[in-house]
Amino acid sequence: MAKWSCLLLAPILGLLLPLRAMAAPPCQLKESPPLPPVALQSIVRGLSRPLDMVTAADGSGRLFIVEQGGTIRALAGGKLLDAPFLDIRKRVTSGGELGLLGLAFHPDYAANHRFFVNYTSSSNGLHTVIAEFHTTDNPDQAQESTEQILLTVAQPFANHKGGDLVFGPDKFLYIGLGDGGSRNDPNGNGQNLRVLLGKMLRVDVDHTSGTRPYAIPSDNPFVGLKGAAQEVWAYGFRNPWRYSFDPVNGFLYLGDVGQDTREEIDVIRKGRNYGWNIMEGSICTPGVDPHCDKKGLDLPIYDYPRTEGTTVIGGYVYRGGSITGLCGSYLYGDFGNGRIWGFRFDGKSMRQHRLLLETHRHISSFGEDDQRELYVVDLDGELLKIVPRSDPKRESEPRP
Repeated sequence: MAKWSCLLLAPILGLLLPLRAMAAPPCQLKESPPLPPVALQSIVRGLSRPLDMVTAADGSGRLFIVEQGGTIRALAGGKLLDAPFLDIRKRVTSGGELGLLGLAFHPDYAANHRFFVNYTSSSNGLHTVIAEFHTTDNPDQAQESTEQILLTVAQPFANHKGGDLVFGPDKFLYIGLGDGGSRNDPNGNGQNLRVLLGKMLRVDVDHTSGTRPYAIPSDNPFVGLKGAAQEVWAYGFRNPWRYSFDPVNGFLYLGDVGQDTREEIDVIRKGRNYGWNIMEGSICTPGVDPHCDKKGLDLPIYDYPRTEGTTVIGGYVYRGGSITGLCGSYLYGDFGNGRIWGFRFDGKSMRQHRLLLETHRHISSFGEDDQRELYVVDLDGELLKIVPRSDPKRESEPRP
């Protein structure tokens, strides 16, 4: 399947705490104006298959870009630093949907210098590694030798790894894992609570429990349930590719890449089942059971067919200050055609869904800086910022 899902493819929390010590408070509007047009501004080129961009929220203003091969590059003052922030290419198995896939800085990174990565390794069999690193004397460079492995998960196939890592407003680490690969989830991982594949996990990295280098939050939904993995927060995912919390209302938005028919956006709630492999988006999975039982499954808040795109890329709710009319809207994209859409969601219904920009780029991720402005990561090697569009009539962004 030559598509991004095969290439690299929770809740509404009551704790409305700051997601990180951001420099800018999140914007909030009493009204819901029409979504304005946007454009892209190039920030840096020459990256090597970039997959993600995050900030450490440590007051430095740096942006950190994840490259698939196993490096993290730091962008300071608009320029890439010469030496990688982290280089673990010797540990990473890369190519296709494999590689260094995700990065999250601890909410107290400015004080403890801890950060976490998600990568794949073929050492002693293919597996996903969730590992912690930290900086020491040089804040612009972490040493490979500081690695402490948090979790490893065996992978049966070479696709559907998920790969994102995000700290929630509760300061717990959320780990999105795909179903392990192949077609139709042949091992039934998505619906099997005993395994970690096809799940959203939630762990406490500030404490340990028994032999685990992390603790299980006491309010995880399957704590005490015999035969269920205690780390599971939600389940029934195929390939969750990028998710984020809205810092205003706590909604956790997730893009789950479909197989042949539908791409979906979910809002993740504690203990809920999001359907795969029973369902693909809002329909029964073709080739599994066309007359499936949808009882007990959470349907996506939005899904779209192949005529609109082929590989959903989850994004962010815009909470910046430079595009006022965009405030409170969720932006997401598609790797296959480079389109960027936006909509508003009030917890019950979606409104004002519209196409914001035709980029014709291979969007691999979105990112957010300390001012809560949003960025687009282009797999072909570029980081771009979402800015107001000066010409409202222009519907597409020409490639350089």
